[in-house]
Amino acid sequence: MRSTGQPPPLLVGVDGSESSLQAVDWATDEAARHAVPLRLVHASLWERYEHFIPSGAPQRPPRQTMAEYIVATAEERVRRRDPDVRVTAEILADDPVHALLHEGREALAVVTGSRGRGELKGLLLGSVGLAVAGRADGPVIVVRGDRPGLESTHRRIVLGAGEPGTSDTAARFALREAETRHCPLDVVRAWRRPAHQPRAHPLLTGDTGLYLEERAATVIDALLQDAVVDHPDVRVNRATAEGVPGKVLLSRSAAADLLIIGVRARRTHDHGELHLGRTAHTVLHHAKCPVAVVPDYRE
Repeated sequence: MRSTGQPPPLLVGVDGSESSLQAVDWATDEAARHAVPLRLVHASLWERYEHFIPSGAPQRPPRQTMAEYIVATAEERVRRRDPDVRVTAEILADDPVHALLHEGREALAVVTGSRGRGELKGLLLGSVGLAVAGRADGPVIVVRGDRPGLESTHRRIVLGAGEPGTSDTAARFALREAETRHCPLDVVRAWRRPAHQPRAHPLLTGDTGLYLEERAATVIDALLQDAVVDHPDVRVNRATAEGVPGKVLLSRSAAADLLIIGVRARRTHDHGELHLGRTAHTVLHHAKCPVAVVPDYRE
């Protein structure tokens, strides 16, 4: 339980993989930017089977030793990267997905690598990262991408504007990130001409594409209308683009430090359940920079 007055930490799942170490580095920089603590969590079920260890076996099972080494290495990595970041580390006797979902309820965001230990070679996104991104109560950031994106050298953030009627939760998250990083925010809305539709809109004169583009711009304006009031110093660039949303955002991710998408969500009895559609899956598997999934809960 957090102490009163202490800001919520960034929570990072660590498993010793190269991907999780990249996530630790990225989260260290993010914690420094936001002046929040960093909490490292390694979850394993080995403790549940401890009573099955033969009496003649060593007191410390190899899995316990490995877990302690993993968290100690990650903690030392944080301190070397930024000694001013407050960091704690913990080993939990739990399934990794359940642990990150449960502990993430008290966090500013949950940060994971894009692949874990032992993942199949051809797997683009690890099973833990995908499961957490699809069920979390709050923002989940999957750290992936090329070197410029991982090192935040582009100094630009991209927000994919959601469907009409979507709340501005993701927009507010994106504006806070841009304000903290002192960089511009690009808000992008993709539009597509429906297949087999004539170029002329039946209710309007002129090109159907122009109508759809203007409607996309209206969606962006409605999304930002209230959110920008609290962040007047952030430079916001509004952009519409014809194309498949996932491909449009992938193209934008090549020049971004963080790609943010909002996803529809509903609450179940013990956790959230997000609607990770085709666009979310596309960017989570292929983006050139870290991806933040921000749930939009409707009770």
